[in-house]
Amino acid sequence: MPVIHKALLKVTCCIAPCMLGLFAALPASAQDSDAFKSFKQLDGPAKMPKVNAFSGTPTASGYLKEVRFDAKLSATSDVMQEGLAWRVFSPIAGPDGKLPLIASANGGSADFQLSPGDYFVNVAFGRAGLTKKLTVPDDGEVSRQTLVLDAGGFVLNAVAGTDSRIPPTQLSFSVYSSDVKANGDRSLVMSDVKPNTMVRLAAGTYHVVSNYGDVNAVVRADIQVEAGKLTQAVLQHKAAQVNLKLVSQPGGEAVADTAWSLLTAAGDVVNESVSAYPTMVLAEGDYLAVARNKDKIYQRDFSVKAGRNADVEVLMRAPQAPDQRNEAIDDPD
Repeated sequence: MPVIHKALLKVTCCIAPCMLGLFAALPASAQDSDAFKSFKQLDGPAKMPKVNAFSGTPTASGYLKEVRFDAKLSATSDVMQEGLAWRVFSPIAGPDGKLPLIASANGGSADFQLSPGDYFVNVAFGRAGLTKKLTVPDDGEVSRQTLVLDAGGFVLNAVAGTDSRIPPTQLSFSVYSSDVKANGDRSLVMSDVKPNTMVRLAAGTYHVVSNYGDVNAVVRADIQVEAGKLTQAVLQHKAAQVNLKLVSQPGGEAVADTAWSLLTAAGDVVNESVSAYPTMVLAEGDYLAVARNKDKIYQRDFSVKAGRNADVEVLMRAPQAPDQRNEAIDDPD
């Protein structure tokens, strides 16, 4: 039975691509098994796979031989009963240069009726796969074939601040190879992975990028996939959601037809929009909100704290409090 491994990644929200996450092991709980619901062998009897195609050609003697295929995630794991895709190919390329597909099946262990001869058998488990050459002899039975995938998986999620829940619709993950090319890029393995989705991969280390919102709340971490295990990883975003509005008085209604520019403390433009009430997720730090309405420009400095969603009001008049630093400026245009 696959082993469930749970990990919490404490990752600092950053824009720089070089920041990596740190792991802290947590004890597994009874809820961990929910993540393996698609591994039906944990909670149900073995099932025969669905055969999608078959084009075996009998020999001159007119007989086919039954060949049984099993697959395991690791050498010590149980035989997989679901989640596999089997493909059997002829070793002789067709006119198009591709190997002809002889038979296929989806599910767990697979039984194929094959003529004596040579074949290539491929089994895939998500993005993990293995191909083996098989010879079906003219005489005698064919032994049961067991393929070891050396694969596992992980389930990704993230929090804001210490433990603030992030709506799944605002989260997405991309999975890259851990190897860095000469130009500094990494090979993309999977993109737009949703939270709480089991990702099936060959054993190894992968570079995961988490995006909270679509501005600058990004964290990165290297995650190890172990054969036969499911890793649950939670990344930590130091970010929060901010709602901006231009008002004539504190607590007032947002003024329509307002153009916004958002700058970092260093003066770099982070985001621009035209909206009475723009909402965005920002990495922790100091910002300057600039609102343009008609022939006037208004601005205000504010700070974002991890996990603390906030409304930021920009007043259309100079504030009484000296620490608010809100001012109106004539539009030079």
